[in-house]
Amino acid sequence: MSDPMSPAVAEPVGHQGARVQISEGAAFAINGWLGVLLLAGGVVAMVFAAQHDNAVIWLPLVVSVLVITSLVIVPPGQTSVVQFFGRYVGTVRRPGFWWVLPLTVRRRVSVRVRNFETNHLKVNDADGNPVEIAAIVVWQVADTAKSTYAADNYLDFVSVQAESALRHVATSHPYDDTSDAGTSLRGSTDVVAAALAREVAERVSIAGVEIVEVRISHLAYAPEIAQAMLRRQQANAVVAARSRIVEGACGMVEMALNRLAQGGVVSLDEERTASMVSNLMVVLCGDQPPSPVVNTGSLYT
Repeated sequence: MSDPMSPAVAEPVGHQGARVQISEGAAFAINGWLGVLLLAGGVVAMVFAAQHDNAVIWLPLVVSVLVITSLVIVPPGQTSVVQFFGRYVGTVRRPGFWWVLPLTVRRRVSVRVRNFETNHLKVNDADGNPVEIAAIVVWQVADTAKSTYAADNYLDFVSVQAESALRHVATSHPYDDTSDAGTSLRGSTDVVAAALAREVAERVSIAGVEIVEVRISHLAYAPEIAQAMLRRQQANAVVAARSRIVEGACGMVEMALNRLAQGGVVSLDEERTASMVSNLMVVLCGDQPPSPVVNTGSLYT
């Protein structure tokens, strides 16, 4: 059974769609220095033909032109997508100097790791609160054929699809989870980033792009509700701190009464025990240091 939280693969809606069904393959390429040797031989043949028979000088000239136009240099981190009369014939991935098929069109495609930051998007979270969010997407081209022929402009495609996925993920989670029982944009950044990376990867796979990493770079409430949400967070923090103080004070009072009873230091009736508990709670839970009062009379005066 598929995970209901995982986004479905994009399918054509309303029509059958016309996708470019293509995948990367290796292009025919040999060492470019062999082509240089053949080019040098063509030059020698042209010189020889010019001295003896001008009628056949065109043959080495045509061969030399075909050879020199089919030499290609592939730097590290780059590829050369080869197209022969409108047909994709392969990609040269190995860096170096290569001699490919003549009469071909080559397009250089970078396979280096790239990254960009999305715009600061204003969306509503799962609770309906407007938030501002942005993410950094690290990606690279995995299939040069798809990136060249399946998408009109794979750079713009990745950028738009990343923002679309970011909007969807942001609306699927609340900004903050006060119960700590579920995921939230602020408290579960790793979970949200993983979900966002999966969704972006599924959206851009059609263009031959793979996602390396996606991280939230900016997250904040929208300005119109930022002050109200800040006060709510402060109130929640005060309540949590007070609860922790009361819990600790109750434990300390209980421990003090048990120690007094076990050591036989003093014997208190129910009323004086309640008074002592009240005094201890005031001392332990108060915001200001207590002012001690010395009792010079008896315990009951």
